[in-house]
Amino acid sequence: RVTKEVDSTSKEAKSFLKQQEKLQSAAPASLPTGSGLKRPSSMSTLLGKIGSKKQKMSTLEKSKLDWENFKEEEGIVEELAIHNRGKDGYIERKAFLERVDHRQFEIERDIRLSRMKP
Repeated sequence: RVTKEVDSTSKEAKSFLKQQEKLQSAAPASLPTGSGLKRPSSMSTLLGKIGSKKQKMSTLEKSKLDWENFKEEEGIVEELAIHNRGKDGYIERKAFLERVDHRQFEIERDIRLSRMKP
């Protein structure tokens, strides 16, 4: 059994809540209420629960869950956040490369425009 904490406004949380609502609304409607109708036996209920398919976790979800648990166990969450914000962080390097590429494009554009005759 795996427990996963998500933000209550995320897509995953909303889909989980909708699924729970469907299960709750379907449960009372499926039980017969008329007199003379038999309730389902406990054996069939148990077999139904056993036979139902469980949702499988993808490799990506499992890896993400393992990584989150490892960070919490080792207490390195804050250290990783600080490191990724710094000069050597991946996001910072990507932003730097994008700025350089944009600046180079502007320089080349200015050169092309200056060479054009009016």
